[in-house]
Order: sequence, then C-alpha cells, then structure tokens
Amino acid sequence: MVIVNEIQVKSILNKHKRRDDWFLDDYSINPYSGCLFNCIYCYIRGSKYGENMAKTLSAKINAPEVLEKQLKRRAKKREYGIIALSTSTEPYQKIEEKYKITRKLLEIILKYRFSVHILTKSTLVLRDLDLLREIDKNAILPEDLKDKIKEGVIINFSISTLNEKLAKLIERGAPKPKKRLETMQKCKDEGFLVGISYIPVLPFLSDSKGQLDEMIKTAKNYGADFVIVGALTLFGNGSADCKTLYYKFLEKHYPELVPKYRNLYKIFFAPPKEYQKKLEERSKKLCEKYGIKNRII
Repeated sequence: MVIVNEIQVKSILNKHKRRDDWFLDDYSINPYSGCLFNCIYCYIRGSKYGENMAKTLSAKINAPEVLEKQLKRRAKKREYGIIALSTSTEPYQKIEEKYKITRKLLEIILKYRFSVHILTKSTLVLRDLDLLREIDKNAILPEDLKDKIKEGVIINFSISTLNEKLAKLIERGAPKPKKRLETMQKCKDEGFLVGISYIPVLPFLSDSKGQLDEMIKTAKNYGADFVIVGALTLFGNGSADCKTLYYKFLEKHYPELVPKYRNLYKIFFAPPKEYQKKLEERSKKLCEKYGIKNRII
C-alpha cells in the first residue's frame, strides 16, 4: 500500500550554482518526494531521501503558491533560466493524476515566462501539451542561450534499455520503453524539441557498441532531436540504497556479471574515467552516423 503524505514546503525552486552542461537547467523543481516508478538504479536511493521511496510519497501541496512568490521575484530581476522538472522524482507519476501539482507549477512557469525542461518516463506528459505549447511560445530565454536554442520547452525521455524484459526488472513501475518512444514521437509531431537520455546505460547489459547503435538508431526513427548517453552510478551501502539493490538484482538475474561489476566499480560510485570516455566517444560517433545531436546544443 502506498502512503501519500501531503506536506507544506518553504521553498520549491532550486537555483543551481551554474547551468548544467548536459540539460541546460539553471533551476530545478521537484513537486513530489519519492517515486512510484521504483527504478532500482535511481541515484536518489543513495541519499537520505531514498529510503522506502516507492512506499512513502510526499506531495508538496503548497508548491504552486510557493513557486508563485519565488518566480515573481526572479522575473522582476529578469533572472530568467531553464527550469528542470524534475531532477529527483518523476513529475508525471500516477499520483499526479490526482494532485495535478506538476500542471499547476507549469501554469506559474507560463505566467512568469520561464523556460522548462521536462525530464520524464511517463505518458502523462501528453495531458499538458496545451500548457507546454504556450510556454514554448512565450518563454524568455537566458541572454547567453538565445543564439543557441529557440525553444522554450525541452521534453526529454529517460530510457536505460530497449529490452522490455530487462526494463521490467529494473524500472518496475515505469511505462515500457516503447511507450516512452511513442510518447516522444507524439510530442515531436506537436512541434516540440524532444530527445532521449539513455541514462544510465547498464554495463554489460545495454552498453555494447551494437546495443548503443540500436538505441540511437531507434531514437532517431522515433523523431528525437538529440540523444544523451550517460553511465550508471551506484551510491550507498544501506539496505535501501541503489548500490545494494542493484547488486541484489545482478545476483538474482545475472550472477555471472557480479565479478565484472565489482572489478569495474571497485570501491567507487562511478565506473572509471576510461570507461566513461569510451562510452562518450562511441555514442558521439553513433550520433554522427545517424545524423542526430549528442547534446541539446
């Protein structure tokens, strides 16, 4: 049984020290704490916010009122930037159908003419295309991005593997990868800037040259404007942390890979720089092969 706590927050808009190089966000908003999609690799599981994240959810019910105050101040100072929605939870998980917090936040974002980057695995984003269309037309872009990007909305779908059997094991509550691709295609057909974040690709499971080739080709076929590829990170040692849960998954379903993972990660949360560099170079070449950008800009 899922328990949803209705909570009040003092702040909802997070200002980053610097713009994210990959996702271009200057700000981030998380309308919920916890997530029903229950992805075992989620980096949030390695933090204090990740324990029992699929069992105990929090809805930040006063988030729209708080965002109104915060964006009003930012707009008055003309501190426009791209807002990522969301970075540590799914903005369109099932409970959004009831609470509509994400939609209410988008209404505030539209009112103050900020840009938005939607990060999602959900088909529910289609509900809000009307609002996103207005944001796209009316957003004021940061001055230093105006010659690099024209759109006020970016819609970005997260996928770790095209193998639906594997996806079901690691992303138990999320829509199937094909559903995400089809949803992205619908967003593209409506004129939005769309892309796929293959983050994280899974060592020895979805990171081979052949698998990456198929993933990037598939993204292109479904209309993606960009593809971003990133490595798997494994944080924490607690019973509910992503590192612990991911190794349990391997031990049950792919025991032969456990020694390979231990050799690759050793005591670190990320694979070696050599692995990450090779992944980046391979992805860049494949994006060039299929005529698709490997970054948003």
